[in-house]
Amino acid sequence: MKRHDGRILKSLGPFEKLYPYIIGRRSDAQVFSKQIIRTDGIDDYIHKKRADGTQISYLHVFIAAYLRGIAQRPNVNRFVMNGKLYARKGISFSMVVKPELRDNGSEVTVKFTFTGHESIDEVTEIINRTIEEARHAPSETNTGKLVSFILSMPGIFKKFLVSTFKWMDRHNLLPKSVIDASPFHATMFLTYLKSIRTDYVYHHPYNVGTAGIFAALGKTEMLPVVENGQVVVRKCCTVGYSLDDRICDGLYIANSFSLAKKYFLDPSLLENRLEEITEDII
Repeated sequence: MKRHDGRILKSLGPFEKLYPYIIGRRSDAQVFSKQIIRTDGIDDYIHKKRADGTQISYLHVFIAAYLRGIAQRPNVNRFVMNGKLYARKGISFSMVVKPELRDNGSEVTVKFTFTGHESIDEVTEIINRTIEEARHAPSETNTGKLVSFILSMPGIFKKFLVSTFKWMDRHNLLPKSVIDASPFHATMFLTYLKSIRTDYVYHHPYNVGTAGIFAALGKTEMLPVVENGQVVVRKCCTVGYSLDDRICDGLYIANSFSLAKKYFLDPSLLENRLEEITEDII
């Protein structure tokens, strides 16, 4: 049976086909990486946009850069389900939003869905609208409705319902409405630690859903970097990544990070829409 959120990949090498059976769980296939980004270009771009009347932040820039990179490097938008490798349909990001920065403040999970063609201005508008809706009426969003439905069940039924969802997911029986609402069915799960002024971490993966990339953006700080053979101090931020090693090889991931870094250093490259999206192999 076909999946609503992906198409199965068939033109793969023998090891690529076997690997998901050797390592069955996402948490066992995780690898870690970090990326240190100089923020001069981001800061200059944000200042320019705000002078023009557009309120933009690091969150908008980073999601726009990841989106553009993934649209051009589609192998990182794969996922493994029940031993099979799939190319995901669409590009999506999930994250937890804390409307009030208090220890006991509530948390709201949001999910942003894109085509991959969007400019940074369009990305900003989608992010702002989604977060605003979640802050004012968290239980009215599709994700909020799904969570509320599960939480409304007695304890024993919660466990049964989650187990049933996972079984249905493995057998491609999960309804499209549930996949679209689920924050665990996304290209990337993003943790925006800069908003609470703390360091990056390596976020644990989930063995539910299909998210294969977990990124945690830490606070900005002054760090030593090498420029033209000299050590200088520059404002930087660090991103910690946890990746599902089964979705694509290390060289492809490394080149994808390099492409994203190009957009971090010069976000103005994201102002035009991407007309042509690279297709994954079948």
